[in-house]
Amino acid sequence: MALLEVSGLVRRFRGLAAVDRLSFRVAEGQTVAIIGPNGAGKSTTFNLVSGLLGVDGGTIRFRGADVTRSPAHSRTRAGIGRTFQVVQPFVDLNVMDNVIVGALFGASASLGAARADANRLIELVGLGDKRFSGVSALTLADRKRLELARALATKPVLLMLDEVMEGLTPTEERDAVRLLSDVRAEGVTLLLIEHVMSTVRDLSDHVLVMDYGKKLAEGSYEEVAHDPKVIEAYLGTDTET
Repeated sequence: MALLEVSGLVRRFRGLAAVDRLSFRVAEGQTVAIIGPNGAGKSTTFNLVSGLLGVDGGTIRFRGADVTRSPAHSRTRAGIGRTFQVVQPFVDLNVMDNVIVGALFGASASLGAARADANRLIELVGLGDKRFSGVSALTLADRKRLELARALATKPVLLMLDEVMEGLTPTEERDAVRLLSDVRAEGVTLLLIEHVMSTVRDLSDHVLVMDYGKKLAEGSYEEVAHDPKVIEAYLGTDTET
């Protein structure tokens, strides 16, 4: 049984199918990357899976249960966590309190437990020396680390990552790949949207390629990187292999 199973997913905006009969699976412990050109339907798919948008057709099953109509907060508490492409921390709270909020929303039973979870996750993401810093003092890379810590604080089984590399320098990208490898080593299954192909290559076990709301191809990174349809629609000829 797949951890996440999406079958025939459809979402329309004013009659236009942003996601068109999309089906895919994510196995527990797997890292799956969704790639494709801008407007392919990747973020809409994330919003459908996480419950921020309602579906027009198809089903979403998580850990065997049908969550197609479940609200977003129920999916979070069931084990689906996510980050957002545009990070939106609580700007009036410091780093520690931002993560504590995520822990309290998740499975932490008390403020003391939430604080302990927050301390551990802040260390994990490399913000230990900034735990009491205000959000406005953080760099973009550190804000993305905070976003990751907040998502992890909800204790996800499946963590959905929306373009975590956007805006980072090459050095920051390499640091982020190492961090996500550490997260995966803790037993978290990853589903990510990413345009940085070196990240997709280094992290993913399986790649799903979308175009015009549909599945264009899927397979290992090597398989999709050499697929003529994918090269024509998205990758071009400069893909790192």
